[in-house]
Amino acid sequence: MAAMWNVVRANTQRIANFACHGVSISREIFFCIQETLPASISANCHETRHCRARSTSAISQWNGLLPKLSSPKSVSSSFIARSVSVPSSRQFHCTSASLNVVPFNLSDIGEGITEVVVKEWFVNVGDKVVQFDNICEVQSDKASVTITSRYDGVIAKLHYKVDETAKVGLPLVDIAVEGEGSESDSQQTESASSSDSDEEVKKVDVFSSHGKALATPAVRRIAGEHKIDISLVKGSGKSGRVMKEDILAYISGSQASAAPSTAAQTNKVAPSVVFTGTDRTVPIQGFTKAMVKTMTAANAVPHFVYSDEVDVGALIELRLKLKEAAEKRSIKLTYMPFFLKAASLALNHFPILNASVNADCTELTYKARHNIGMAFDTANGLIVPNIKDVQSLQLFDIAREMERIIAAGRNGTLAPKDITGGTFSLSNIGSIGGTYTKPVLLVPEVAIGALGRFQKLPRFGKTGAVEEAHIMCVSWAADHRVIDGATVARFSNMFKELIENPVELLVQ
Repeated sequence: MAAMWNVVRANTQRIANFACHGVSISREIFFCIQETLPASISANCHETRHCRARSTSAISQWNGLLPKLSSPKSVSSSFIARSVSVPSSRQFHCTSASLNVVPFNLSDIGEGITEVVVKEWFVNVGDKVVQFDNICEVQSDKASVTITSRYDGVIAKLHYKVDETAKVGLPLVDIAVEGEGSESDSQQTESASSSDSDEEVKKVDVFSSHGKALATPAVRRIAGEHKIDISLVKGSGKSGRVMKEDILAYISGSQASAAPSTAAQTNKVAPSVVFTGTDRTVPIQGFTKAMVKTMTAANAVPHFVYSDEVDVGALIELRLKLKEAAEKRSIKLTYMPFFLKAASLALNHFPILNASVNADCTELTYKARHNIGMAFDTANGLIVPNIKDVQSLQLFDIAREMERIIAAGRNGTLAPKDITGGTFSLSNIGSIGGTYTKPVLLVPEVAIGALGRFQKLPRFGKTGAVEEAHIMCVSWAADHRVIDGATVARFSNMFKELIENPVELLVQ
């Protein structure tokens, strides 16, 4: 140990000599003191911890000395060596640490979640952070959550790689903070990292091992809307972070070159495809893991399915009339808000369909709020976020909230409150294709609907002549333990009447 500190003292004298001869010295250079410590020495070694602490103390003294070096030639090397004092090996046992590595544990994020998957790191080892800075983004089986720092300090260690599973209550990162850490933090460090060795601090690239760039959720949303692979965009922000301006510049560049590249591609002969793929096994996690739980539970419930046809001709005309008014309010008006409003009005007359049952089906709870879920697929799997209190919202309010939820779902930024608390669900499978289907319940909900695609089909009109009609197939599924078929049929008839006379949706 004494020989090791002789090296440290020699490095200090060398840096002092450089400064006195006019060589530009930055604070970062002084970290060579710490880099001279052998990485093989255990992080739990008493002397090593104090050794690093004393080198940090020397760094602090050096930082205080830098302002005096504006005229390096006026300062002697012996003065710098005296000012930046490096302790001898005899002082190791009695020195208290000025920096303490504190484990930042993954806190309980609610909803009974015990583990999450790390989707993206916003920091690297060696980065400085302050309280409330974004640390990483994690995804549970219900939603994505951004984790923020509780400390001011420097990132010392990342305990997980991207796509690894982190456990609630265990360290997520280690942060070096000034002053003595709390007793509980020290105990957590010993218990959570007793088997870890002191690792060499390594520089990491701005991009993770999975090629994901550093960017805020808002920037990722813009990239997603324009179908841009954000890892291909060169970031101009700190540590290469991709900014909004970088995305816009990338869009402008790609549009300018789109025409010639497309023309060139049309002249190329498509090469023959040779399949050379191999099998691969991946863990089931995230939203897919949640779907496994939900569908397994639904399989134990006897379903009653009822289907019917709905003429949507009048709805198509009404939407066209309202579309311009919606655009003036920056609202994208689709057909789904009409279906959600119609379902809510029908639920007022058949409240048993807006209920839930307990685990052993001995109690039925009628829900006062109409929190209607919308099932749609994302890159991470099927999700069913819900719009809260549809019974109290106007048509444009539903459309605006639906836009927010869809954008958040596709960007992976849905909050837990957006996913939980649903009372009834609709699946607009028709936006992809299909006519009739058999929707599956989201237990403990007791009813769900599925909407097919619009079709132009021949139907007999009021005069008996064959006319062109716009037809949508609708299917309902209900928990047959508590809901009978007649109730579902009457509910479907009311929903059909509201869609075929959609003006009613505007006045209620």
